[in-house]
Amino acid sequence: MADSARILQTLVVLAGLAVAVGIGWVLFVFVPDGNLARLLGVVFAVLAGVLGARAASGLAASAFADYDVAEVAVEGPITRDGGGGRLPTTPGGTPADDIVDQIEAADDDEAARALVLKLNTPGGEVVPSDDIRIAAERFDGPTVAYATDTCASGGYWIASGCDEIYAREGSVVGSIGVIGSRINAAGMADKLGLEYERLAAGEYKDAGTSLKEMTDDEREYLQGLIDGYYEEFVDRVTDGRQLSDEQVRDTEARVYLGEDALSIGLVDELGTKREVKDRLADRLDEDEIEVRAFEPEKNVMERLRGGSQAVAYALGAGVANALAGEDGSRVDGFEFELR
Repeated sequence: MADSARILQTLVVLAGLAVAVGIGWVLFVFVPDGNLARLLGVVFAVLAGVLGARAASGLAASAFADYDVAEVAVEGPITRDGGGGRLPTTPGGTPADDIVDQIEAADDDEAARALVLKLNTPGGEVVPSDDIRIAAERFDGPTVAYATDTCASGGYWIASGCDEIYAREGSVVGSIGVIGSRINAAGMADKLGLEYERLAAGEYKDAGTSLKEMTDDEREYLQGLIDGYYEEFVDRVTDGRQLSDEQVRDTEARVYLGEDALSIGLVDELGTKREVKDRLADRLDEDEIEVRAFEPEKNVMERLRGGSQAVAYALGAGVANALAGEDGSRVDGFEFELR
């Protein structure tokens, strides 16, 4: 299928190039008089040919696609903007909105009959994770989550919305839980002679602020938010995985290696990417399938920024990890994380 599609694409591109060059030659070379006009005409004819070839290439790719499965990667911490956190604790991931855009682009592409979500993430923010899950659920066709190294917390929140979950034997899967965190700097502030002065409207507006001790009421309030997120997480998994409420809660936010995750129903099968493709080929009633990676376009500055984040992680992970975790949904200084 792929070879014949590529041949057809090449023929369409060549035909488009020939037609565009022919039209350009007539308009810019044959009709004008004078050597300078003809020289310029040749240039314009070549440009017309290039534009025609590009248009024909897009038409050919759409009409004679050489793939039938779309793959979208979810890698690194899951955040709205793709950042790794307030401090360089980890390299940044792909922005959640970009991942959603790629899933929707695959859904709009008639050639993409199935979707593979390749997951290698420790988790991240709650709502961006849910946005990705919803986009995958709306995909019109079979959806498969493929866990590579890590599919934890927010990553599993996403995966549980797919039709099937594959993992490797060495994959780390699970962590169905929510964590809230804050830096208690009240003691340090006292030593430095700093005093927290409250100017706020609303009793719980500054709950979790690091420069003051937390009251019992504030702790109960924030724990209630965490419990609410946890209940939502459990509901997502029980609905998507056909597991009982008790089975999900019994995991107690543990992570599992592939074999154990399979035995308790967190994943459907263990296998390599090749085996995932073979399984999808069976579902699509094809002898073999081709997969195309849908990726957001990145300019030069974005690529350089990604490299600098990796360097920052290598240089600053030690001290940064002692000070801050992954970004989560936040209430003032208090963070909520799916990890």
